[in-house]
Amino acid sequence: MPCASKASCRAATIRRADLKTNTRRKTLVISEPIDDTTPVSMTDQEKFSWRHRYVASWIRHHEPMTSKQISIPCAVLRGGSSRAVYFLNDDVPENTRLRDRMLLAVVGGPDALQVDGIGGGHPLNNKAAIISTSSRDDADLDYLFLQLVPAEGKVRTDQNCGNVLVGVGPFAIETGLIEAAAPRTTIRVHMVNSGNICELTFETPEGQVKYEDDTAVNGASHGGASVICDFLDVAGSACGSLLPTGSVLDEIDGVSVTCIDNGMPVVILRAEDFDVAGDETPEELDANAALKQRLEALRLKLGPLMHLGDVVDMTVPKMCLVSAPRHGGLISTRTFIPHVCHRSVGILGAITVATACLLPGSVCRDIAVVPDGNEIAVSVEHPSGSLAIRLVVDESATAEERIKRAGVVRTARLIMRGQAYVPTSLSWRPEQAGSI
Repeated sequence: MPCASKASCRAATIRRADLKTNTRRKTLVISEPIDDTTPVSMTDQEKFSWRHRYVASWIRHHEPMTSKQISIPCAVLRGGSSRAVYFLNDDVPENTRLRDRMLLAVVGGPDALQVDGIGGGHPLNNKAAIISTSSRDDADLDYLFLQLVPAEGKVRTDQNCGNVLVGVGPFAIETGLIEAAAPRTTIRVHMVNSGNICELTFETPEGQVKYEDDTAVNGASHGGASVICDFLDVAGSACGSLLPTGSVLDEIDGVSVTCIDNGMPVVILRAEDFDVAGDETPEELDANAALKQRLEALRLKLGPLMHLGDVVDMTVPKMCLVSAPRHGGLISTRTFIPHVCHRSVGILGAITVATACLLPGSVCRDIAVVPDGNEIAVSVEHPSGSLAIRLVVDESATAEERIKRAGVVRTARLIMRGQAYVPTSLSWRPEQAGSI
């Protein structure tokens, strides 16, 4: 008999399931629809989603642990120019210490190649996201970003990551946290690290994420789901204000800097002040030990002035060397995150640099090529290409309130989903999972 609603369909009792396990591949096979009470009023997509959620739940609660290991459901997605492991909040330990040990075990380390995990030997690939339905009335999802530092055995939550944010919407659809709309879905995401909100919009024809798209992202080999990210209010995300030192231009150790936070704490410096052109490759800059030592000395001094405290063990502020654009963009960037040079640029870091370019008196205003208008499209150049940004500007407002809205278009692609395995020596069981 047809169900009265989709909710009652999903709540229908499963009386019979013809499930069998392929022991060779260790995958679950559905040989027929889950039971003869599956509501006929459901569309094929709804039936697939309903069965998929049941199977995922079945695996989570019935799949035995392999010898001496614990399995945790997860997915790997590329978001923008980063890659991360995504988890549902209910599948990770509530205890922070155990959570961090689990995450580090998943990516491997401290060896540089991370052969004992799925990390990529670089900060851009040692990232994780924990997702849940939101605790806030003005958001759909809560997203906690975690920067993993296996070499030091540390997990940092003191910053956002805009690239990993791009994958949050597709992950939520894939895991059933959010029901897709057609032809597109809009999700409001609460970024737990900073308390800010971002609105994600992406194509979901027939209730499925559209991963095949012509949108190209520098730093990624393949396309993916095109995601529009509109950041609604990210000024002072970590520092408390857009210009945490109270000035658009400061001087420290004889160097002019702009300290700014429009979603990411960044120290902006002119490349020429460090005897570099600003168009070097990341490898060339990473090999410049004297440059890196000088940047780190400045970072440690500026951290407290930006209200970040002692930043010796923190991943912020980022240090961004800027120079005149070479390819018709707003400005050229080389960003240290904070101890290695980014192969491209972070979304929120790029938005922050673009914001500084629009502020009269900033260290980069005179070398940036700023278009006229209140709604402008600019591109921030970086080692792999450029990142396009849309800004809504109020020229009559104060520096703190000048940028009304910032948005980017990036892509996300689901790479894999399944189980990650960690040693039982973590002294943790899945039933101990809890909340962010």
